[in-house]
Amino acid sequence: MIGSTSEKPLILAVDDDATARERITAELQRYTRDYRVVCGGSGDSALVQLEAMRDAGERVAIVLAAKSPDLKGEELLARVHDIHPHAKRALLIPWGGWADEQTADAIRNAMSVGHIDYYVLKPWSAPDELFHRIVSEFLQEWRRANAPGRREITVIADPRSSRGYELRNLLARNGVPHAFHSCDSEEGGELLRGCGQAGSTEPVVLLPEGDPLVNPSNQELARGYGVTTELQDAGPFDVVVVGAGPAGLAAAVYASSEGLRALVVEGESIGGQAGASARIRNYLGFSRGVTGAELAQRAYQQAWVFGTTFLLMREVNDLRAVDGGHLVTISDGTEIETGSVVLAMGVSYRRLGIPALEELTGTGVFYGPPSLSDAQQFTGGDVFIVGGGNSAGQAAAHLSRYAASVTLLVRGSSLASSMSQYLVDEISSKGNIEVRCSTEVFEGAGDGQLELLTLRDGNGATTTEPADALFVLIGAHPRTDWLPPGIERDPHGFVVTGADFETTVPGVFAIGDVRSQSVKRVASAVGEGSVVIQ
Repeated sequence: MIGSTSEKPLILAVDDDATARERITAELQRYTRDYRVVCGGSGDSALVQLEAMRDAGERVAIVLAAKSPDLKGEELLARVHDIHPHAKRALLIPWGGWADEQTADAIRNAMSVGHIDYYVLKPWSAPDELFHRIVSEFLQEWRRANAPGRREITVIADPRSSRGYELRNLLARNGVPHAFHSCDSEEGGELLRGCGQAGSTEPVVLLPEGDPLVNPSNQELARGYGVTTELQDAGPFDVVVVGAGPAGLAAAVYASSEGLRALVVEGESIGGQAGASARIRNYLGFSRGVTGAELAQRAYQQAWVFGTTFLLMREVNDLRAVDGGHLVTISDGTEIETGSVVLAMGVSYRRLGIPALEELTGTGVFYGPPSLSDAQQFTGGDVFIVGGGNSAGQAAAHLSRYAASVTLLVRGSSLASSMSQYLVDEISSKGNIEVRCSTEVFEGAGDGQLELLTLRDGNGATTTEPADALFVLIGAHPRTDWLPPGIERDPHGFVVTGADFETTVPGVFAIGDVRSQSVKRVASAVGEGSVVIQ
C-alpha cells in the first residue's frame, strides 16, 4: 500500500470491500493531476504510511476510511487526527448506511469529539457527483488553510510583531486567503528580496501582482484586496446598517432584497465576533459545521448580489435626527442621509486590565479567538484561554490540534451553564486540554513576548506557569459609547428597544448582541436582522 513519495498532497482511502474500493479508486482519478491518490484495504498499513509521511514532512489532504479487518474506520480516523491534524477526515459508509444504528452512533460519536469532519457515501454510480461534492468541499477547505508558498495575499513579518499579528488577524477575519512567512525564514527572506524590501523590520504585505505594502494602514490593506473604503455615492439611502456581524448582514440581505437602498458600515471585519469562530456546528443547515468566516462571507456575497453597498474599515462617529430622517457621520467626515438606521455594532471582548499583559497584546496576548495561522504558530507550545463560553470552547478545540497543551481558565464552577454540550463533549475528549474552573489570570510577564502567567484559584492560591500564548474571550462590552444621549441604554451600555427593535429615537433600531436582553447566538442575531426590516 505504501507508494513512492511525492510533492503532491495525498488523498487516502481505506476500505476492505474490494468492489467498493475499485469504485472509490476510479472516482478519485479525477484529482490525480494535483493530488496523489492511494487506496487500500488495511487500516494498519494506512497508519504505517501516514506516520512515514509525517516523519518525511509530506502533506495529507484527505483520509476516507470504512471498516477494515484490523481497524474500524472511526478508530483509524481518530489516529489520523493525531498524526496529520490538518487532514480532512471522513467515514465511508454505504448508501443507506445512516439507517444502521451502529453506523449512525459511530458517526455522531466521532463528530462529537472531533475525530471526523463528516461522513461520505461510497460511490454508487459513475460519475458519482454526490461523492465528489463532499470531496471537493474538503479539498477547497484544506487548500485554503494549507496551501504552500504564495497566496493571493502574503504577509512577511516578525512572528512577535504586534502589527504583523493585527494585519494577519484582519485578513483572517475578513475571509481573505493569505499566507504568512517569518521575515527571518528562508522563504520570507526570498520574498522580501524579490520585492525590494530585503532586511525590512516592518511588516510587508505582498499583493497578488507582487506589489509590496510596507506596514500598511487597515484602509490601505483593504484597498489592496479590492475592498471599498471610500463612499462613491453619499446617498441618500433608505437604511444605513452600522456593523457587519450576523445581525447587520441579515438586515442588509432583507433590506436589499425588498428593493431598499442599503448601506453597511463596518470598522473592522465582516462577521463580527462570530466571523472569527473556528467552527460553528449548531447553525441551522450546516450539518458538518461551518467556520464563522465562511458563514460571514456567504452572507456578505448574498447581500452584495442583492445590491447592498458596503463601506469597510470605516466607523460611524455620529448620528442625529434631521427633517424626514437621520444624518450619519463617518470617521472620514462623510455625512450620509438616510431614512432609518439599524444599529448592529455588536460587542468587544473585555480587557483583563493587567498592565504587564496589556503591554504584550499582539505578542503572545490576544483578544479574540485564534485564526488558523495563529494556531499553527503555537505548534508544540503551551496555550491558555480565558473564557467559558462557546467562543472559548471552539478556540480550545481548534488550538488543541497544534499546541502541546491548552488550558481553559473559567471563573465559574463548571462549563455546564455557559457552553454548548457538544463543545463540552469535544473538549472532554481531548487529552491535551485541561479545564481549570474557579481560576483567573492574576499577572503575567515576558521580555517582548509572553513567557509566564500567574494564575489564582478560588482559594486565593497562586501558581506561575510558562505560557506561549494567552487568548482572552470573556465578557461583552457593547460598542455604544458614540451614540447620542437620546438613545437609551441599560446600566451595562446595551441599547434598550421595544418589541419591534426600535430604540427611544424613532427610526433608529438596534439588533443582535448590542441590544439589551438579546440572546447571544448567531441564529438569534440573524433572526433579528431579518425581521427588523418591514
